[in-house]
Amino acid sequence: MTSQESQGTRPGTRTLGVAMIGYAFMGKAHSNAWRNVASFFDVPAFEQKVLVGRDAGQVAAAAAKYGWAESATDWRTVLERDDIHIVDICAPGWMHAEIAIAALEAGKHVLVEKPLANTLAEAEAMTHAARAARERGVQSMIGFNYRRVPALALARELIAEGRLGRVRHVRAAYLQDWLVDPESPMTWRLNKETAGSGALGDIASHAIDQVLFLLGDAVTEVSGRMHTFTTQRPGAHGMEEVTVDDAAWATLSLASGAIASVEVSRVATGRKNSLTLEIYGDSGTILFDLESLNELGYLDASAPIREQGFRRILVNEPEHPYLAAWWPQGHTIGWEHTFTHEIRDFLAAIATGTAPSPSFEDGLTVQRVLNAVEESSAAKSAIIQLIPPTGATASAAAPVTEGA
Repeated sequence: MTSQESQGTRPGTRTLGVAMIGYAFMGKAHSNAWRNVASFFDVPAFEQKVLVGRDAGQVAAAAAKYGWAESATDWRTVLERDDIHIVDICAPGWMHAEIAIAALEAGKHVLVEKPLANTLAEAEAMTHAARAARERGVQSMIGFNYRRVPALALARELIAEGRLGRVRHVRAAYLQDWLVDPESPMTWRLNKETAGSGALGDIASHAIDQVLFLLGDAVTEVSGRMHTFTTQRPGAHGMEEVTVDDAAWATLSLASGAIASVEVSRVATGRKNSLTLEIYGDSGTILFDLESLNELGYLDASAPIREQGFRRILVNEPEHPYLAAWWPQGHTIGWEHTFTHEIRDFLAAIATGTAPSPSFEDGLTVQRVLNAVEESSAAKSAIIQLIPPTGATASAAAPVTEGA
């Protein structure tokens, strides 16, 4: 769809009340999106009703700072309120399943941050609850925000148009360095009970989702390896065991015949938040780096050899996905805009009664791949067979800017 079409959805007659659970890193990013989305996109009327967190003083301060009308410490009580229609879950992964299932059963539309859950069983239970709720008109979506990077949405369009020909292989690397120092303190993200996994669930989930999103494909086989470089870190009561991975590697065989390599690390010195994607087809290539998120590299192999070479596409034109809502040509946008686009698409889906994307089914598909990487790593990188869920490829091939 065109970016002009992506602007509008006719506002509904009911003002939607929004509750958000969690107010740290993702809570701040989502709050910024809720606060700004109606200033740039035509969306249904809504109100930032309540921000929920465990510490009464801290959540009250965050609510005042981020534009929420009130704060609360008990999410269960919030779900009982008739003035709450949407629940945005930004809490740690170990809380996702319980909150999301309860919210869906209470008739609330649910947006949940990735990964869907900490375990495959939890992800399956959430997906079952989402299917049942959808039959009652209750919508749900997982927050893979990088689908809303305009350059990546454009890359998806170009691939779908056949501009790369047959895609042969993909390289995806998501590298960070915030755990390089072995003296960095222990956090919940380094404990398997609370985080589920380390770099695998945290950032490989994004990389794997991008492979499936860009290609409209499904994973059939997985081989993987995980490694923890620093096995103990200082905690509140001395040294504590790190029970998740620092880095992970995977080779994915796809239903189309393409092969994807995925590498993720939180100890890649000098890499702050580098998600790079290289998609190689027999007629062209696309390059992307999140640290230059307004740019797309494109090589057209059908051009004469003497003219071939990568060209830089500055993705800032009104004709590009989402961008007609923002600034004049050439004026770049940033990482935070991806969440604004995400909230815009979620609200549009609620207004039109259409299932938003990525769905919980899409999140479950990624979770199955993550689980296979863990299983493969435990078996010395053995190949794990995956049978694509029914409809997986069709879901992956949905329009680029869903509901737009």
